[in-house]
Amino acid sequence: MSQKELKEAFISNLNGTSLLEISAGLSLAPLCLLCRGLLLILYYLHHGKPVSSRKYSLLLDFLVLVSPLLFSCTVLSPIIFFMPVILAAFCAGIFSKIYSQTKREARAPFGQIVKEFQKTYLDPEYIPAITVFRVYVNVLTSISILAVDFPQYPRRYAKAETYGTGVMDLGVGAFIFGNALVCPEVRQKSCTTQPRFSSLARQVFSVWPLISLGVGRLLSVKSIEYHEHTSEYGVHWNFFFTLAFVRLAASLLLAIFPKHKAWLVALALAVLYQLLLSTTSLKVFILHGSDGRDSRLGLLDANREGLLSLFGYLAIYLASVQVGLWLLQRRASVRGWLEALRGLALAVVVLLVLLQLCQACVEPVSRRVANLPFCTWVLAHCLLLLSLFVLTDLTLVFTKLLVKGSGVPCCWKVVQPPVPSKKHGMEAVPVGREDKLSQLCLISAINKNQLLFFLLANVMTGAVNILIDTIHSKAAFTLCILHLYMFFNCLIMYILHARNIVLKFW
Repeated sequence: MSQKELKEAFISNLNGTSLLEISAGLSLAPLCLLCRGLLLILYYLHHGKPVSSRKYSLLLDFLVLVSPLLFSCTVLSPIIFFMPVILAAFCAGIFSKIYSQTKREARAPFGQIVKEFQKTYLDPEYIPAITVFRVYVNVLTSISILAVDFPQYPRRYAKAETYGTGVMDLGVGAFIFGNALVCPEVRQKSCTTQPRFSSLARQVFSVWPLISLGVGRLLSVKSIEYHEHTSEYGVHWNFFFTLAFVRLAASLLLAIFPKHKAWLVALALAVLYQLLLSTTSLKVFILHGSDGRDSRLGLLDANREGLLSLFGYLAIYLASVQVGLWLLQRRASVRGWLEALRGLALAVVVLLVLLQLCQACVEPVSRRVANLPFCTWVLAHCLLLLSLFVLTDLTLVFTKLLVKGSGVPCCWKVVQPPVPSKKHGMEAVPVGREDKLSQLCLISAINKNQLLFFLLANVMTGAVNILIDTIHSKAAFTLCILHLYMFFNCLIMYILHARNIVLKFW
C-alpha cells in the first residue's frame, strides 16, 4: 500500500466511543479554565497585582488551557475518566487555599458571602461562556485534525465510518452550534426594524471566504494527492462548503419564519428528514450510492454525504439559533444566571432521554447521514459543555468576591447595581480590571481571529502530514510535534491580538 492508502485506511472503518467517555472528556476544558482562573486569583492574593508579563501570561494560558487537552487525547487517554477527578481535586485545593487566606483576613460568614454572591450584578452585555465555548471548539478541533493521524490518538475518538459517536463527530456538530450562537439573527436587536431579507443579503456576502477556502482545500488536496476520507463528505465536498451553505439556508428560513420559532423549524426539518431516511431509499443511496455498490458517478452521487447531510446540520443550526436567543435574554444578576443554569441542565437531561429513545426506536447516531439521533446528540452535548462553562464562570465570580480587586480575563465582569441615567434610563457601572486583562488572554486572542486560527491549523496539518510519517511516530515525538504545532498557532494569534490586528476582509 502507498503512504496515501495507509493514511486513508488508518482513519477509516471506525465505530466511535461511548457517550460517557465523551462526557468525561468534555468536562476537561471547563476544569482547565477554572484552574487558570483560580491560579490568577491566587497570584493576585499573594502579590497584590495581576500577572502583567505577556510572555508569562501566554505560557500560563498554553500550559493550563491547551496542553492538558493534548495529553488527554493522546498518552493519557487510557485514564480519561480519572483526569476530571484529578483536575477537580487540584482546583478544590487552590480554592481552599484562597478561601482560608481570605477568611483569616476578613472573617466574613460563608452564608453572608453566598447571599452577596447571589445578589451580585453581572455585565448583561457580555456572556463569556459563549466566547469560551466557540474558542474551545476551535482549539479541540485543531488538536484533533492533526492528532488523528498519529497512533497515540485513540481510533475510537476519530470519526465513525457510518454509525457511532466519535469525539471528532461531535466536533463537526459543535462547530455548527458555535457559529449559530453568534449569527446575525441572534445578535440583531429585536427592537430594530430592518427588511426581512437584509440579513440574507449580508450572509450571501459574508460566506464568500468559506466558499473560497472550500475551493482552495479542494484544489490543493486533489493537486498533491493528499489522503482524504471520501465517505465523510464525498469526492469534492468539504466542511467549509457545509458551513457556507448551512448559513445561507438558515438565513433564508429565518427571513421567512419568525426567528423566535427557530426551534420549531429545526424540529420539523429534523423529523421530516428522518422520516425520509427511514421510509424511502434515501439512506441506502447515501450509504451505498445509486447502484448499491458505493458508486461515485455524477455530481450528486459523488458528494451525496456532504449534500444530503446539510438537512441535519441545518436543523442543528436553527436549534442553536434558538439557544443563542435564549442566552442573550437580559439577566442582570447571578441569581438570574443560576436559574438559567437550571434551565440548561433540564434541557440536557431531556435531550439525553430523547437520544436514548431515538437510538432504541429509530436508529443509532450517524454523522455520515446527519440523522435525528445525531442532531439530538450534538445539541445535548453542546448544551452540556455550555452549561459547564457557565458554571465555571459563576464559580470564578464567587472567588473574585472573596479577593477584592482581583480579575480573570474572559470571565464575567462584576458591575455595580444599575443607577439612573438621563440618557439610557438604567446603566450598570463596571468594576474590576477585566478589560485590561483581556489583552493578556489567549482565549481573547483566538476569538479575535477564529477563522484564521482554523485555517492555519488546516494548513499546518497538511504540512506535517506531507513532511512526516505520522503513522509510525513514537509517543515523545508525537507530543513534541503536537505541542509545537499548537503553540505556533497560538503564538501567531497572540501576536496579532497584542497588536490589535483582525484579519477579516468581509
